[in-house]
Amino acid sequence: MVGAGHVGLYAALRMQKKLRSREAEVIVVDPQPHMTYQPFLPEASAGNISPRHSVVPLRRELKHCTIVAGTVTDVSHARKVATVQPIVGPPREIEYDHIVLAPGSVSRTLPIPGLREHGIGFKTIGEATFLRNHVLDQLDVAAATTDPEVRKRALTFVFVGGGYAGIEALAEMEDMARDAAKRYYPEIAKGEMHWVLVEATNRVLPEVDRDMGAYTVQQLLKRKLDIRLGTRLESCVDGVVKLSDGDSFPADTIVWTAGVKPSPMLDFVDLPRDQRGRLTANAALQIVDGDEVVEGAWTAGDCAAVPDLTSTVPGATCSPSAQHAVRQANRLADNIRAVIRGRKPVDYRHKHVGSVASLGLHKGVAQVYGIKLTGPLAWLMHRAYHLSRIPSFDRKVRVLFDWVLAFFLRREAVSLGQLHAPKDEFFDVTPHIDPPPSVPLPPKHDREPVTAGRR
Repeated sequence: MVGAGHVGLYAALRMQKKLRSREAEVIVVDPQPHMTYQPFLPEASAGNISPRHSVVPLRRELKHCTIVAGTVTDVSHARKVATVQPIVGPPREIEYDHIVLAPGSVSRTLPIPGLREHGIGFKTIGEATFLRNHVLDQLDVAAATTDPEVRKRALTFVFVGGGYAGIEALAEMEDMARDAAKRYYPEIAKGEMHWVLVEATNRVLPEVDRDMGAYTVQQLLKRKLDIRLGTRLESCVDGVVKLSDGDSFPADTIVWTAGVKPSPMLDFVDLPRDQRGRLTANAALQIVDGDEVVEGAWTAGDCAAVPDLTSTVPGATCSPSAQHAVRQANRLADNIRAVIRGRKPVDYRHKHVGSVASLGLHKGVAQVYGIKLTGPLAWLMHRAYHLSRIPSFDRKVRVLFDWVLAFFLRREAVSLGQLHAPKDEFFDVTPHIDPPPSVPLPPKHDREPVTAGRR
């Protein structure tokens, strides 16, 4: 099992439950010791839940699987061997009968000047935690400075991408920052913060109907957010944001959420891919080369081009969403079990039931089975759905308790920015000492022999 995201974890959970130990050994390879439940990243970033409660420890949940902490650097399916680079030490080869390639996706960035140096992603728990601390740090910067230009720059926050990740991140962070400024920063006037959403198309939330996307834009405009549709980020060199509409302004916070692409790990796999870099698959989640099934190779999730059997569009594939990934994982695990036991795999078929999104505390949009909801009811549906989806009873209880405590207590609005550079202070107070010169060992034949029993 390459990858322990939504597909890897759910498939491994099902296989350890459905397969007997004498039938198969399930090996899960991932550089991280946990699975990140990505729909909770905005809530973790806003401080509604603890960041640790939005991740699922692999060794706790996959007790009957073998966990290898490392990165797959090569897959030779012709030999059925995967090369793994552990966190420390030499690489090792792992032989397999079946391989599940589900390394997921990474942020799909563009060659925009300054983006690499000044942009912040929003795909991992580390990025979500960093963004929270960074935004709160910017409030402190603005409250302490007497320079109006520094203040304006610190209070300008730009989010690029109007999909679910971008909208939820923007809405949750603005909600948190506004609440923090109102309660704890009298130096920051109401409306002084400038929140900007940059979206290249003319709509947001493409997963729902246009009227729901329009409602979302209207709600964000009511909160005085600056929404730039049909606009592209062209440059952010030195933190100066330049947009395709001709506007330009400095900002110390630039968050990139404009889509995903398959993991670059697939570049080291000798298996067929499509023009977008995804592994080609049939509806049974087997990797295929044209019409021919590659025996023993499976895939699902963001890195896989899985046919959508419920779509009326020819050649349509399943969208890269957690909803598909979780259901594909269960079908994949059942199909591998079926093949091991000499039966035929079953095609994956799932009609997208809809989507839910949070727009901050007590605000949301939802479109489920054709039913459209907005406001507090949609927000409750968003929380209920994702609480039911996060793996393990332990995580469900911890997230629920976070929400209950947040209902009665004020939201934490303190930056722990030192987390991102924990050694700086110790480094500054520790004097530099040049290492002593190394003394070369004498040649081997000049060394005194050691005899057994000598003291």
